[in-house]
Amino acid sequence: MARAKDPALHTKNSPLAVAMCGEDEPIFHPNTGTEIASGEEIRLSPSQQAGYDAPRFCQLCGRRMKVQIRPDGWHAECSRHGLVDSEWIFEAQLRRKLGAG
Repeated sequence: MARAKDPALHTKNSPLAVAMCGEDEPIFHPNTGTEIASGEEIRLSPSQQAGYDAPRFCQLCGRRMKVQIRPDGWHAECSRHGLVDSEWIFEAQLRRKLGAG
């Protein structure tokens, strides 16, 4: 029997969206799933280093995410922490840059 999906996990207020759109430091690396505090060296591809690759792992729990690449960006979903969209991150960064909070 499938679990009922929580509609709050598919909004800009999902725990994952709040963490990635805010300035929270990730617990797990979004490209490798490695716990950042472990002190392990994290090796990234050139596209990951440049920030062009979509995150593949939840930065809150390290679980592999379901990722959909679109022509205009991507969205990723963690089964525990919800959905995040690249557009939401861009908007948050733009607001910070413009000083709009």
